[in-house]
Amino acid sequence: MKKVGFFQSVRLKIILVYIMLLLLGIQVIGAYFADKLEENMHENFESSINTNLDVIKYSLRQAFENDDRSEDEPSLQAEVSSIIDDFNPNDIVKLQVVDSNSRVLASLGDPSSVGKKVTAPKVSEALLFGQNNPEEYTDPQQNRLWIGAEPIRVGPEEEVVGAIYYQADMKDIYSQLRQINRIFANGTLISLTITVLLGILVARTITKPLTEMRKQAQVMATGDFSQKVNIHGNDEIGQLGETFNDLNDKLKLSQATTEGERRKLSSVLSNMSDGVIATDRLGAIILMNAPASYLVGQSFEEVQGQFLIDVLNLNDEIANISEVEDAGSIIIDMSTDEQPLLLKANFSVVQDEYEEKDGFITVISDVTEQERIEQERREFVSNVSHELRTPLTTMRSYLEALTDGAWQDQEIAPRFLDVTQNETDRMIRLVNDLLQLSRMDNKEANLQKERVEYIDFFHNVIDRFEMNKQEVITFKRNLPDEAFIVWIDKDKVTQVLDNVISNAIKYSPEGGEIEFQVKKAKNRLQVSISDQGMGVPADTVDKIFDRFYRVDKARSRQVGGTGLGLAIAREIIEAHHGEIWAESQEGKGTTVFFTLPLISKKRRGNR
Repeated sequence: MKKVGFFQSVRLKIILVYIMLLLLGIQVIGAYFADKLEENMHENFESSINTNLDVIKYSLRQAFENDDRSEDEPSLQAEVSSIIDDFNPNDIVKLQVVDSNSRVLASLGDPSSVGKKVTAPKVSEALLFGQNNPEEYTDPQQNRLWIGAEPIRVGPEEEVVGAIYYQADMKDIYSQLRQINRIFANGTLISLTITVLLGILVARTITKPLTEMRKQAQVMATGDFSQKVNIHGNDEIGQLGETFNDLNDKLKLSQATTEGERRKLSSVLSNMSDGVIATDRLGAIILMNAPASYLVGQSFEEVQGQFLIDVLNLNDEIANISEVEDAGSIIIDMSTDEQPLLLKANFSVVQDEYEEKDGFITVISDVTEQERIEQERREFVSNVSHELRTPLTTMRSYLEALTDGAWQDQEIAPRFLDVTQNETDRMIRLVNDLLQLSRMDNKEANLQKERVEYIDFFHNVIDRFEMNKQEVITFKRNLPDEAFIVWIDKDKVTQVLDNVISNAIKYSPEGGEIEFQVKKAKNRLQVSISDQGMGVPADTVDKIFDRFYRVDKARSRQVGGTGLGLAIAREIIEAHHGEIWAESQEGKGTTVFFTLPLISKKRRGNR
């Protein structure tokens, strides 16, 4: 590659930049000079004022020292006034001579103050402490003044007998400073203009090819490698442009190869129903497909760079990412209060060409439904087995006793056979309930709907229970006189009422009351049955409609039942497009509600 000459190199351009920086340095020096000039002018001004004060102070000291005045000699005030009148200092706009009592003996610039006391702090400081600390002061008219009070000392002990209070105008100093600053500002403006012009020319020479390369890099970032960078010279930047074009060609080839592989991988990941998460060897997420984003509830942009253990909440199961290889697969509970979610994660290790761990691949799938079904299956089998085992065990015990000779006892045998008959009936009811639920689950239960006036129908059901109820339980009917027409299967809804009312009677205490209520809620009929039983805990009230669920299992078995009554009631009500739910307070009772769609007046006429 040809050597770059001095006049073609970037070094010359850098030298020009330093020259411009030097121009800026000149301006800094100028500013420093202006600052020092201001300081020097202040010193000269203060020195001039002090010189004038020394002259008048000498004359005033002699006047104050002349204590023995004859009648022919002028008074102290007259002598001081004469001295002040002959004094013509430069820049001092106000001059007052005061005695030790702060009373003005003579004044230059303010004759009306003669004989008055001066309260200026500077005068008090001079008389009391014999000090003069002049300072700059800006009056209400924005005039800058130099004020002070020079003590007048007499005698060998330098006794302070008076003071000279003065105010000097500093406008000439600041006027000169403004002129000088204006000159420097104009010079600075001219220098900046020249510097900017030179900077533009030099910067354009340097940055133009760099700007073209930047634009080309942006085009390359979009995947377009068809353009080239223009070469403007044979300097270092020109050689950089040639190298950049070579890089463009190589990236174009690599991009084509990578794009082909990326499309294959993207096609595989996109068509997978399971989520896939790829991490580096430290466990930081570097890739995630759409199903995985949906399952973890976060986009790839949100989790990129985060650790897999944190995103999947595996801190309790896995302490370090290296342990996932031994874990194989894990069930992850990511449920919330609103929605359950169980994920199954399978881990595998990615190795490089040296068979070293280069990262991890995690495949996640939603197993919430499978786990729920499996759990329900296990609970169902367990409950059915338990419910069948109890009567079978009882029957077996009594049958064994009968086989062993108890059948010959005329008192015991009938009781044993009666118990066996009751347990057989209990198993038959359980099997019938299971068959009914099975038919409903398989949509095989056909409803025989008909037009029914619900209030009369409800009264008939309640009458049947009231005729056979215990005398210690009171029925309270809170039913309207209005007629409500519903389209229902009377047998199925009767079964619902039988199950709900039976439960209310079973769990009502002696002397308790069961209330029946019906009211219209929009286009639906709302039915409620309330008891005063032991109630249900608030966190389990929604579970009483689950199959085989019992709040108090011991008491439930004492009062009988298969544990499927309310589950069947829910299936029947939902088949009628209604809803069923319960409200309860422990120790105060339970109320079961269900709704049925009402037939509109228009439909009543059509029917």
